[in-house]
This record gives sequence, C-alpha cells and structure tokens, in this order.
Amino acid sequence: MTLQRSLSIALAAAVALSIPAAPVQAGGKLGWQLTETGTTSQFRGLAPVSAKVAWVAGAAGTILRTVDGGRSWASVGPAAAAGLEFRDIEAFDARNAVALTIGNGEDSRVYATSDGGRSWAETFRNTDPVAFYDCMTFLDRRHGLALSDPVDGKFRILSTRDGGRSWTVVSPAGMPAALPGEFAFAASGTCLVSAGGQAMFATGGGASARVFTSRDGGRHWSVTSTPVPSGPSAGIYSLALHRSGKAIAVGGDYVTPTAAPAGAAYLHGRTWTVARTVPGEYRSGSTWTGRGNTALTVGPTGSDVSYDGGRTWKRFDTGSFDAVDCAADGACWASGSKGRVAGLR
Repeated sequence: MTLQRSLSIALAAAVALSIPAAPVQAGGKLGWQLTETGTTSQFRGLAPVSAKVAWVAGAAGTILRTVDGGRSWASVGPAAAAGLEFRDIEAFDARNAVALTIGNGEDSRVYATSDGGRSWAETFRNTDPVAFYDCMTFLDRRHGLALSDPVDGKFRILSTRDGGRSWTVVSPAGMPAALPGEFAFAASGTCLVSAGGQAMFATGGGASARVFTSRDGGRHWSVTSTPVPSGPSAGIYSLALHRSGKAIAVGGDYVTPTAAPAGAAYLHGRTWTVARTVPGEYRSGSTWTGRGNTALTVGPTGSDVSYDGGRTWKRFDTGSFDAVDCAADGACWASGSKGRVAGLR
C-alpha cells in the first residue's frame, strides 16, 4: 500500500449535514445549527440538493438521505458496499444520486440510484491494482468525471455521458505528467470540481501543490503550480470553482491540523495567490455560497468565511467538520465527525 493510500484511508471522516440556511451576509453572526442523525458514522461525501433534500455518504458503506431539511434521516446505502468507504456523492434530486467508494483496486467503485436509494446499481469497479479513485464531479446531469491517482505517471480520469450509469477511462494523451509522489486527497469529495463548463482537480504530495484544469470535458488538461505548501501529507485538499471562473483552494497538512500558514489561495486571472488572511489551520472542504464573493471552508478545528472571494478569511465556528456545500437555493450544509449534522444559520 502506498503512502497516499495510507493517508486517504487514514482520513476517516464524519457525518454532518445541514438544515436550511439563512442568506449569508457580511457582518452577520454565522453559526452551525446541529441536528440529530441517529448515527455516529463518519461521512465525507456530501450532496445538498435544496433546503429540504440532501445526501451524505461515508464509512462502512453508509449513505443517509433527508427530504425534510434534516429533521429525519433514512439509511439508504447499498448492501453490497457495506465494507467499503464512501468519500464522494453527487445528487441531482431526491431520487437520483451517484456515489464513489475509495480504496486499492476493486475497492474503488461507483454506485448509482434512481429511486431514492431503495436500489443501487454498481456502474463501475476498478480492476487496475494501481488505480485509486478519490473524487467525482458532474458538469451537468449527464456528463461527469472521476479522478484516480497517477497510473503510469499520469492522473487517470473516468468519464460518463449518461448520468453515471456507465463509465469509460479517458485517454491519458491529454494529461500532463504527474510529479514524483504527487496524488489527490480523498478528504471531502472536492479534490475534483466543475462549474461553467470547466473542471479542476487539485494535488499534493509532490514538490508542488498543483491545479489541473480542463475546458473540454476532461479530454485535455493544463496544470498550474500554486503557492500552497506541499509534502507527504500536505497540499490542496479542496477546491471551489465558480461559474464565473473564480476559484479558491484550501488545504494544509492533516498531520499538523493546527498549523497551515499558507493553506488557502485564490485564483487571480491564471495565477494562484495566497490569501492575505488565511484560516491558519488545515481545511478539508470549501464551497461558494452562491451569494457574490462569499465562500466557506471547514476542517477539524473550525470553520471560516470569506466575503471577498477568498482573499481574507475569518473564523466563525470551532467545531469539527470535514465537508461543506451549498445547494442551488442557498441552503448550506456541512458534514463532520461523530454523526454531527449542521446547517448554516
């Protein structure tokens, strides 16, 4: 097992989802409002659909779904994945979702449901012992991508054109070479993201933390180095990409979660710049709220908000969360440890 595999599996995460969120306003008091899931499972996969509908996915093949804003949760995970680790889930509505498990070889799988989790189809199983899938994204309802750590010196991309019902390995011809030791982090389902026809994925582990970008559905990629520090367990853990093209990156080193002096950056043109005021600690999840330049980031030591597109960050909560996302209607949800479920108020 490689170091990356060990790190990804060691990144055990938590469950926490959110209830409807009030508009995020500069100067307002932000906080997470916890609710009860009835479980102590750990979830890093998070897919809010609206203020009422959300999905989470995590350890021991567990997937939960709410259709009433987090007042109740149903366990809807596939029985065939009971021993696997879900690290990403993408949902289109209350009935349709696609979930990714991680691990060496055949432990990396994709499952899809069209009936709210009553039944699941296994739509991809990795048969390459070297590949290790970390995260997914959907550019639209039909077109999606999944990211594996390097195989034969290049990151591997899976592609779907039918909403996750079937997957194809993309030719590596359009992928730049990986650096020695470079990999992606399966920390919150946001190492690979998309918006506005673009897709991006982030890395660490090598000499530089880098961001790869595709504008043609994952066939060809360009790569840019960032000033976020990289190392054996350090780099960019999460990206948030806006339809306008603006983007933020957060990370650090999960081995030293209370120290990340340059652990957040924003994209200015084609250049990544370290935030003027950073969270200062390891962060594993990030998202745009859908309101102007407001963004959120979370990690095991707290949550931060930026009102200026990632240039400055301010702490607003000290609880532990691993993933954060906002639905199209503005409801923001977060997932964390020990069954924690929270919505932004």
